[in-house]
Amino acid sequence: MNSATVRNLLVRGMLAGLAAGLLALIVAYFLGEPNVDSAISFEAAHSHEHEMEVVSRSLQSTAGLATGVLVYGVAFGGIAGLAFCVALGRVGRFGPRATALLLSGCALLAVYVVPFLKYPANPPSVGNPDTIGKRTTLYFLMILLSVLLAVGATILGKRLAPALGTWYASVAAVAAFAVAVGLAYAFLPAINEVPKDFPATLLWRFRLSALAIQTVVWGGFGLVFGELAERLLNPKPVTAEAGRAVPAAN
Repeated sequence: MNSATVRNLLVRGMLAGLAAGLLALIVAYFLGEPNVDSAISFEAAHSHEHEMEVVSRSLQSTAGLATGVLVYGVAFGGIAGLAFCVALGRVGRFGPRATALLLSGCALLAVYVVPFLKYPANPPSVGNPDTIGKRTTLYFLMILLSVLLAVGATILGKRLAPALGTWYASVAAVAAFAVAVGLAYAFLPAINEVPKDFPATLLWRFRLSALAIQTVVWGGFGLVFGELAERLLNPKPVTAEAGRAVPAAN
């Protein structure tokens, strides 16, 4: 794959990330923001301190939300586009569309789902402000471990394939990944700072909406980028134009 193709795939990855971000923005606004508003109302009702609002809530839920989601989509779309260049042809005999969907699914699992199960997303009013640095560090550490373990499992499966066959090598790689993630869950400290009187239903809805947003981001990216990559790498042959005028006989 030459540099021009890599550059084109990078651009297409960023465009696909932007498109996926637009889809996720709709989900975030209609599914996630009502839960954020409810959590903020709970916090205001139980707090004795009145903080001055630096950025209005309406701006946060519109322009702020759009900026965050779209920048996230473009950034991760570009990274995923480069990862696609490495993965294509090296993870099996898959075409561009199938490789893009497989890459998106693995990214969703490694970058979000695995860390989410250990350190799930929390709405406003949940969490001690004094521990935000520790919680952030642990979350990004879990992301790093998950990505490294996913890469290691992929390499393990490729090396076991000649001896065990593709199916059993894949099963062994997935099992090794699950065991390693389980050990990480066991050794990393747990964090539980949810107030006792916080509504369990609201917490569940917030976390479910956070998971839905990420699923839309990566699922949308896989579909859009797969189509763009397919058209770039496997262009359809140009056919003769129908109805071309036939020169009149003399």
